[in-house]
Amino acid sequence: MHLPQAIFFIAGLGSLILGAELLVRGASRLAASAGISPLIIGLTIVAFSTSAPELAVSVRSAASGQPDIAFGNAVGSNILNILLILGISAIIRPLAVKSRLIIIDVPVMIGTALLLFLLSLDGMLGRFEGAWLLAGIGAYTGYSIWEGKRQSSQVLSIHETTPSDSPGRNWINILYLFMLIAAGFILLVIGSRWMVIGAVAVARALKVSELLIGLTIVAAGTSLPEAATSIVAAVRGERDIAVGNVVGSNIFNVLFVLGAAAAVSPEGVGISPSAVNFDIPVMIVVSFACLPIFFTGHLIARWEGGLFFGCYLAYIGYLALDATREAALFPLGKSLIVIAGPLLGITLFVLSIRYMKTLRQQP
Repeated sequence: MHLPQAIFFIAGLGSLILGAELLVRGASRLAASAGISPLIIGLTIVAFSTSAPELAVSVRSAASGQPDIAFGNAVGSNILNILLILGISAIIRPLAVKSRLIIIDVPVMIGTALLLFLLSLDGMLGRFEGAWLLAGIGAYTGYSIWEGKRQSSQVLSIHETTPSDSPGRNWINILYLFMLIAAGFILLVIGSRWMVIGAVAVARALKVSELLIGLTIVAAGTSLPEAATSIVAAVRGERDIAVGNVVGSNIFNVLFVLGAAAAVSPEGVGISPSAVNFDIPVMIVVSFACLPIFFTGHLIARWEGGLFFGCYLAYIGYLALDATREAALFPLGKSLIVIAGPLLGITLFVLSIRYMKTLRQQP
């Protein structure tokens, strides 16, 4: 890597770490002061903020006639978010999972992945389809805000006798928290951009396809805000933000990022057959894998995080082999979608065992 690229990479990493710290601190304190669940904050404010780099890259790529980077960036980010970011976060500290995620948000994430697959079968994501995706993110965000307000009113009714600070002090505190969130958001965007600049330059020097660049280098670069935010949140004990950020970002990536990219591109976003036949199915399967993982005691354990991490290494290994034409030597070929098969099988088995133990413990 040349010196300018190395400087971009290192400066971007530092910017991401600082930005993630500010964003998590501001969002968690805002949630506490407003009486809103940190999970709602993670699913909306933090998820939207950390998905901003994906939005910028995909929209810019679609408008400049690079649909493979635009599409690969969003899909690759979703795969990375679940397998790598949740995996590492759970390895650092087991992540508690709220019932809302299992009942509402993970099914929405799975539904958006399935919808994207159906819309991609014709090899094109047109403007009209992009508009429908944007309408979907509007509905989801509106519901989340309504749910947050409902929870806030319940909290206020419970603590209505608790003395509060003066109005002036409250407004100053809220302004300070929004400044923290804004500063963290700006640092995340700048840091991810610098890292992508350095990484893409290296990838192009290696002469690999734009889809591969989007699925790996660009996806990793634009997902670094999610990675930094979720890991910092896990270290700080803000587990709701750590998990909600990943699930919310995946929903935003499909509905908002790809929706906006398709809406601004005159010809829509073209989708390569390899993405339809392999990468989108992988995204669907790992999204489904979240349900049994989350159901096992409402906790993402360290071993489950390690399993996620191992599956991501297998996925990246396949992409590397495929890029060098070595994958044809393996009988697995495109059936490497099985990377999540063991994940589903093992977790469903564990779920069954735990369920039977629960039944035995009941009187």
